[in-house]
Amino acid sequence: MKNFIKTDNINKLITGVFFLGALTALTSCEDVIDLETQTGPTQLVVDGWITNQAGPQTITLSWSSSYFDNGAPKPVLNAEVTVTDDKGMVYEFEDLAGNGKYVWTPTNDTLGHIGRTYNLRIKNEDDIYTATTQIKRVPAVDSVVYEKEKLPFKPDKGPQEGYIAQFYARDFVGAGDTYWIKPVISGKAVVEKAVNISIAYDAAFSAGAPSDGLIFILPLRQAITTDSLYSAGASVGVELHSITGETFEFLKQVSEQAANGGLFATPIANIKSNVTNTNPNGKKPLGLFSGSAVSRMETVIDPAKARPNDD
Repeated sequence: MKNFIKTDNINKLITGVFFLGALTALTSCEDVIDLETQTGPTQLVVDGWITNQAGPQTITLSWSSSYFDNGAPKPVLNAEVTVTDDKGMVYEFEDLAGNGKYVWTPTNDTLGHIGRTYNLRIKNEDDIYTATTQIKRVPAVDSVVYEKEKLPFKPDKGPQEGYIAQFYARDFVGAGDTYWIKPVISGKAVVEKAVNISIAYDAAFSAGAPSDGLIFILPLRQAITTDSLYSAGASVGVELHSITGETFEFLKQVSEQAANGGLFATPIANIKSNVTNTNPNGKKPLGLFSGSAVSRMETVIDPAKARPNDD
């Protein structure tokens, strides 16, 4: 049996996808079937995301583990990790805590800059892994608004009454801008479930839509309200991350696999990585190296300032 990604942050979302697929398969059958699975070779898992935000940047390296291993991912130790940009700047990442989290600490500048290209290099024992990404432009968030809503009764949640939040921003003119929309709750950008990943191509869901240069469509604007309504006094907001087309496709596959279930579900699989091993005969890595510029806005829900509900 193949090894699947098991680590934190973006790859933690992927782990949830695989668990969902396995649970669906097990609960769809009446007969209990014991499967004898084989453990494949461990693979390097890269969780690398750089931004144009101030502060340290972290690239996490871990080893993949077998599907039914519920233990914490094992960190990759003693690797050499550097990022080089197209201006010739070299940024060294160090695992000072010995936990597989390789950190670059800024001096007087940010690592990420809009328009630059970044090359990752990881040397671990005899293997050298590389990846490339860009930091693209991101529009400013104009506002975060909210309105009171009462949802129908649900057996698992009961009656719901609270506030639906949404943001407003306008896509740049020029087709092909891609984004990751993250809710900000109590000051922290949170995406806990793969099914809640919200990505945009220009101001809509995918290429081909006549949405270039427009305000983001309503379902995307309301993507910052996910599993439940907000209460009065809640701190809510949005982070809008610019992403490359390659990252857009990666996140799209993660989201699709999270929703993959039922009678016609397709077999689960590792998401294709943009990290490569320079040794063609070496083990293939997993995970993602990407970068983004970030636009952010937050607000506190005040009932007196809520927008009127048109319903």
